[in-house]
Amino acid sequence: MRAILVVNPKATTTTGRGRDVLVRALRSEVDLTVAYTRRRGHAVALAREAARQDVDLVVTLGGDGTVNEVVNGLMTAGPSNSAADDRPPAEELPALAAVPGGSTNVFARALGLPREWPEAASMILEALRVGRVRTIGLGLADDRYFTFCAGLGMDAAVIHRVERARHRGRVSTPSLYLRSIVSQFLIGAERRHPAIRLEQPGEITEGELATVIIQNTAPWTYVGDREVNPNPDASFDLGLDVLALRRLRVPSTTRMVTQSLSRRPDPRGRQILRLHDLEEFTLVAEQPQAFQLDGDYLGERNKVRFTSVAAALRVIC
Repeated sequence: MRAILVVNPKATTTTGRGRDVLVRALRSEVDLTVAYTRRRGHAVALAREAARQDVDLVVTLGGDGTVNEVVNGLMTAGPSNSAADDRPPAEELPALAAVPGGSTNVFARALGLPREWPEAASMILEALRVGRVRTIGLGLADDRYFTFCAGLGMDAAVIHRVERARHRGRVSTPSLYLRSIVSQFLIGAERRHPAIRLEQPGEITEGELATVIIQNTAPWTYVGDREVNPNPDASFDLGLDVLALRRLRVPSTTRMVTQSLSRRPDPRGRQILRLHDLEEFTLVAEQPQAFQLDGDYLGERNKVRFTSVAAALRVIC
């Protein structure tokens, strides 16, 4: 089996020594090439080339951003590099194995992999030995794929705040996210002027939404070891799930967060809109809104079309 290990050298929770251990372990099972990312977007090119060279397996060592780039490289390895073209079946693409190396690692943990990379790598090696593989669905936002979540509005604005803090040298911690949430909640325009509507083919338009969370699986994210589950029924095996807040008021927003953190999450309320297992919908905003995919801030958008892509990718877990 031919494989490539795509390493983000800036990954939060691994060291050079740890990478060497992982490389030796993988080479005991596969014919391995190692590639290091040098800039944002580089993993897309590395994965795309791996698919074109008929590599059997792409392993990532990094966070959710690295995984997202690799997935987009694999899914757009056709001649035009376009997600809108006919996609090959999952069996014709390299499989993916995600070794957690970032600060949160939602995708890997949602697949059932341990939080720490040595234990996760051991589980992946076992799966390779016994041929354990799973085929999952993905989300598509316009022409970019995502694995576990997307957002338009407040959650994306919070991610933007956290990314700016990290660029200033801050460490990504739950307390940093909490402070960013409070700051955005207090000053964000989305609280005062809900400006997003959700349109579905053949359905009534839902308007005046303040922020929208989209999930391709559950949980949405983690706070340490605690799952955050706005849409607990979301699944890699189904369509996309949506939770939207009509107003960002302190009581209703606090209640939604508390419900999402509970052991039996089921967020409900007059200010909450929840939709399950959607194949297609579009978000349209009167003013540009912050936009994120898989925890990466991607700027502001007025309109995003979301599509569920079933049985899109094979993963080793």
